[in-house]
Parts: sequence; structure tokens; C-alpha cells
Amino acid sequence: MAYWLFKSEPSTWSWDDQVAKGAEGEEWDGVRNYQARNFMRAMKLGDKGFFYHSQSEKAIVGLIEVCAEAHPDSKADDPRWDCVDIRALEPVRHPVTLDQIKADPALADMVLVKNSRLSVQPVTEAEWRHICALAGVSPD
Repeated sequence: MAYWLFKSEPSTWSWDDQVAKGAEGEEWDGVRNYQARNFMRAMKLGDKGFFYHSQSEKAIVGLIEVCAEAHPDSKADDPRWDCVDIRALEPVRHPVTLDQIKADPALADMVLVKNSRLSVQPVTEAEWRHICALAGVSPD
């Protein structure tokens, strides 16, 4: 299994919007960055990830699961753009902020710290487990 982080501005697509989509989930559409697209192409069914509110909140607020592997982005006019579908698993008990992540030596090499602009990014298993502990949720 691989782990990921999906960033969204709450005013565009929030954790509550994701939860409202239920078990069928929703396309993670609109990504127009080749590196982020390639990460989505590498995702497998059942991979888990963090749902991160960017902009004002800057915090991990929920756990998600990939429920459909890479396929053409239905909102793209260009066939180069793919996306995956994700579904909400559970909210975190304690949102984990970007400031907390940046201050934590165990997370110093996290992509979120080194390339905070990337909207879809990998998370190592060690980072996953560490952040799940901070967030008060089970990593499994």
C-alpha cells in the first residue's frame, strides 16, 4: 500500500464536500501539474491518504482512500490529464497543522515541507504512522 496527501482549498472542495459524496467518492479532478498527475497514475485501489485543507486552515483534517485508479479527468479538454477517485474514510480527531508538521523533526523530509505547492504528493509509511498518531486516528 502507498500513502498520499491531497490538498484542496476548503472554499473550492472541503472535507465536508468529500464526506457528502459517500462510499462512491468523487474524482480528484482539475490537477494540471505533471508531477501530481503522475503520482495519481501510480495510485492503486485501497491506497490511503490525508485530506489537507490548504489556504486559511493549512491542516490535515481527514483520511481518504483511493476508490478508482487513474482515468481521464472528466473536466479536462486535454487527454493528457488523468485523475483518481477518492472517498472519505474518517475525520481526524485532532487536525494536524502545517506549522506542527514543519516543527516536527520526524517530518522534516516530508514533501509537504519541501514542496508545499504540490496538490497531490506521496507520504512515506513512517510519515503516515507519525501523523496518524498526532491526529488521534489508527494508521490501519
